[in-house]
Amino acid sequence: MEEVWQNRYPDESFSVHMRQFPETDAKWLAPELAVKWTHIRAIRRVVTGALEIERREKRIGSSLEAAPIVYVDNAEAFTAMQGVDMADVCITSQIELRHETPPGEAFIDEDSAHIGVVPALAVGEKCQRSWKIHPDVGSVAGYPDLTPRDAAAVQEYDAQAQ
Repeated sequence: MEEVWQNRYPDESFSVHMRQFPETDAKWLAPELAVKWTHIRAIRRVVTGALEIERREKRIGSSLEAAPIVYVDNAEAFTAMQGVDMADVCITSQIELRHETPPGEAFIDEDSAHIGVVPALAVGEKCQRSWKIHPDVGSVAGYPDLTPRDAAAVQEYDAQAQ
């Protein structure tokens, strides 16, 4: 970073590491969005913890092999997930979200007792573009090893390249 900084602002007497972060303009702050993402990050942390045990026990090799069932009994936290692709956030192929009390066998992080995760394996074949496991891999003609989402992306790219 220092090399880039000195290239852009040549002054050997001042280092980028001595700079302070600029103050954030108050109109950029969104407290409700901060609360939403605090919930989402807490859920992701519990999913990651559960999947780390699965990896350690050699039941999965990658988080993309997983389709965890996530139990959230906090209404605000459950609402925060709505409209967010939690499988992408948690780096899993699939995810099931339930607004229920976590069952006894669920992995629960002591800091987030209202969130529980029951690990499960993803169902389907591995997409050769996203590496996600999905039941619809190969369902688009001409793209036998892609999910419909990835087939559409490749189709769009191919159309632009011509």
